[in-house]
Parts: sequence; structure tokens; C-alpha cells
Amino acid sequence: MSFLGKLASKGPSGFGYGSTAEDVTAGLDLSRKTVLVTGCNSGLGLETVRVLAMRGARVFAAARTEAKARAACTELEGKTVPIACELSEPASVRACIQAVQRDGAKLDALICNAGIMALPELEQVLGYEKQLFTNHIGHFILVTGLLDRLAPAGRVVVVSSAAHRRAPHEGIEFDNLSGEKGYQPWQAYGQSKLANLLFAKELARRLSGTGKTANALHPGVIATNLVRNMNVAMRAMLKTAAPLALKSIPEGAATQCWVATHPKLAEVSGEYFADCNVAPSSRLSHDVLLARRLWEES
Repeated sequence: MSFLGKLASKGPSGFGYGSTAEDVTAGLDLSRKTVLVTGCNSGLGLETVRVLAMRGARVFAAARTEAKARAACTELEGKTVPIACELSEPASVRACIQAVQRDGAKLDALICNAGIMALPELEQVLGYEKQLFTNHIGHFILVTGLLDRLAPAGRVVVVSSAAHRRAPHEGIEFDNLSGEKGYQPWQAYGQSKLANLLFAKELARRLSGTGKTANALHPGVIATNLVRNMNVAMRAMLKTAAPLALKSIPEGAATQCWVATHPKLAEVSGEYFADCNVAPSSRLSHDVLLARRLWEES
């Protein structure tokens, strides 16, 4: 399919590759909803907060520091609550959990949007490879710590990636979670994104019958601050390609906004979405035993 054809195509949901976050939330009244979004200060997170607040939701906008979250919120209209949540620091994540608990609000959606990508050299957090810790473990701590704050029909939305297919052949290298036995930037990123997807699926199984849901998604390929760790040549290539081959930020934020809010998805759980429609994922992403082991290790 040509790029223009892809841009115009729509799936069973009525939305597709070229749909924006505003498109997929058009007509929705979120004035009685409360949502938490990680990574609020730029890119997809900022657009997600902007659109959900515009539709009336009260949004906990989480960033690495409260100052960054507050700076982002000053640009936006609507009800936003800036909050610190540095996913690579368990103490910061737990402080975020405690702040939400003190607030007393029930969360209608928790959108795990923040992440880091393709660190050129091995970095570790508490002895774990940093991408796995930040992208997966940090969100695991956050979500499991807030499960009692999920509304009766609350939704957990985990931003994974098509890059989950780049994970090691065994899926999760449980004997190399530190990365010290071998580190490849894109494979490690793929492992963290597979972990995001496995987490969403295992959480969906654990929430079965409660009315609460968990889903994962691929937002698309977008030139956001996530590419800051790429080398200069790759960043330049992405910048050149962006107008023709990449999604815009409003298009990239569409799928997570749709999965988090649309009434049609109230009972849909354990799925993987792309372009605002259910999409196929890797064989490993359906491995129930792998997902269960990852949960226990996490």
C-alpha cells in the first residue's frame, strides 16, 4: 500500500493510520473521568494530556520531576495535576503512588506512556539494564501500586511497540537482566517493549471478571524526544523522513487515547492495538508461561 493509501485507510474501528488523538475522542465527554499519564512533558504524553484535558478529564500529568510536569501543564487548558514520577527510581514511583492515593481519586485510565529507547551503551539501574527497568519495571511498580485506585471499569493502557519483535529469541533474558552478559541497544529496547506487552496481557488475565481492563499498543513510528539517544546520522535521517514516512505526534497519540477512552472498548482486554485497531503481535507475546514468569520476576 502506498503511503497516501495507508494514511487514508481505516480499520473496523472507523479510525486508522492518519487519525489523530482529537479525531478519536471527538464527541466524548470525559468531564467525570480521571486519568494518569506518564511522560507528560513532551511528545505523545504531552499530546495525550492535552487532548484528554480538552475533552474534560482531570489528568494526573507525570514527568521525571514535578517541575517538568508543572511546566508542561502551564501550556495546557483544562484540569491537570502535575506530579513527579521518575520511573528509574522506585522511591519516586512510590511517592507518585502515595500522592494519588492521598488525592483519593479513582482512576478511569492509567496510561503507561513514558519510556527510553536504544541507549548506545549499557546503563544499569539497581543492577538491571536501564531500558528494561525504566520501561517495564517502573511501570510495573506504578500500576500494581495503583490497582486499588482503578475505577470499577478502569483501564490500564501500556505503550509497547512493534519493536517488541526485536526481543531476544527466548523473549526475556532472565539470566541476563543486568545486560552484563551481552548488550545490544535495539535488542534490549525490544526486550523492554515485549515486557510491556507481556505485562499488559498478564494483567488482563489477573483482572478478568472484575470489569477492569488492560491492553497494550504500538503508537507508530514518530520522531519524538524518544530518539534522543540515537546517533546523529540516524536522527538526521528521521528528521528528513518525518514529513513523508512518519506519523505526526497527534497521529501517534491517537491509539492510546482511543484505547483509554472509547466506549466501544469498555470490555476489551488483553489485546494489542496499532493504528486504533486490534493488530497481530509476535508469537512470544502470547506465551502465557513467559508472561507469568516475567510477572513473578518483576
